[in-house]
Amino acid sequence: MSDLEAKSINDLQQLEQSLQARYEAYQSRRLRLDMSRGKPCPEQLDLSMGMLDVLRPDEALRAADGTDLRNYGGLDGIPEAKTLFASILGVQTGEILIGGNSSLNMMHDTISRAMLHGVAGGEVPWSKLPSVKFLCPSPGYDRHFAICELFGIEMIVVDMRQDGPDLDRVEELVRGDESIKGIWCVPKYSNPDGITYSDEVVDRLARMVTQASDFRIFWDDAYTVHHLSDTPDRLKPILEACRAAGHPDRPFIFSSTSKISFPGAGVAVMAASEHNLSFIRKQLSVQTIGPDKINQLRHVRFFGSVDGVHAHMEKHAAIIKPKFEAVLDILESELGGLGIASWNKPNGGYFISLNTPDGCAKEVVRLAADAGVTLTGAGATYPYGHDPRDRNIRIAPTLPPLGELRTAIEVLALCVQLASVRKRLAGSQ
Repeated sequence: MSDLEAKSINDLQQLEQSLQARYEAYQSRRLRLDMSRGKPCPEQLDLSMGMLDVLRPDEALRAADGTDLRNYGGLDGIPEAKTLFASILGVQTGEILIGGNSSLNMMHDTISRAMLHGVAGGEVPWSKLPSVKFLCPSPGYDRHFAICELFGIEMIVVDMRQDGPDLDRVEELVRGDESIKGIWCVPKYSNPDGITYSDEVVDRLARMVTQASDFRIFWDDAYTVHHLSDTPDRLKPILEACRAAGHPDRPFIFSSTSKISFPGAGVAVMAASEHNLSFIRKQLSVQTIGPDKINQLRHVRFFGSVDGVHAHMEKHAAIIKPKFEAVLDILESELGGLGIASWNKPNGGYFISLNTPDGCAKEVVRLAADAGVTLTGAGATYPYGHDPRDRNIRIAPTLPPLGELRTAIEVLALCVQLASVRKRLAGSQ
């Protein structure tokens, strides 16, 4: 199948008939394949089962500072966990705050506190302002956008480039609008494009002039150790860059072990300047007595060190890399050279981002669903669920077994072809 632009109407009509026959053959198989969320597969979860008996019932469960982990206390984490996460994120132990199992929960609460109480050094709670806006590099993470929507924060789309957000546009917006209080960033192996921000992008984010003195970067470093290559991407530390630029309080960094150990029983972490964390701890002391300290020790004992984390993640990569390769191989064999689709080849992370012709993503998702393949909803990677070009589809390869995954991507590629041919035919009438 050659580039659709070069085909005659008659050729396109014949091609549509051929594609429709293939599509109906898949429909007859009554498939039930779910590609909608980026979940670890059972084999990945099995890698962490040893964590469940790493602590013995006859040992004294005490942290390095003597804290009895069975009791109350430990508001912001045990020393061992802070040391481990500081090594992972490239920050100082005094810049770490340990939470529960969910970094998304920590991001939600950070926004909530800013709305109710403002941020360190800010003059007023954000909820007291006439308008609060956030910049949303897109395609991006739907749950970030949902948090903004929940709190009535206006979202402004900023296009993603191959090295991160469009910083010319970001700088222009924050320089002229005091109501822009933050930006969402997934800076390493971004969701869904798999892009890692360049040093230049990190430095420009750190030093840019903002009209709002209480502007914050919400730095969701979810995939910081999720490599798929022996030559992993390198991300410049944002906290260090902001400190060097004279804006030490600008970044809030978030991460977790949700896709490293157990998504429902991991450890989440926030990193920020000591000034920021001191402000936050005062509020947390009212909200909670402290997170699960035993679970923190369980993780520390299981991994041992940052080297142990990296060794563990190599096992994850061995399981999921063949799945990413299968997706990319099928996309290339079925869609390569047709001029109807584009995609990135990520060096890590959890997703592959597919772009269809403008105006086709919703139709592709619908066709796939009718053939028994559930995909992430078209538009989910944009604020308010609205992709202005209706072209982006997020592919989540990790959960399905390899055989089911291959079938699902074959159906997806077929649906892209079918929707593209029909759009081309409709445009020629």
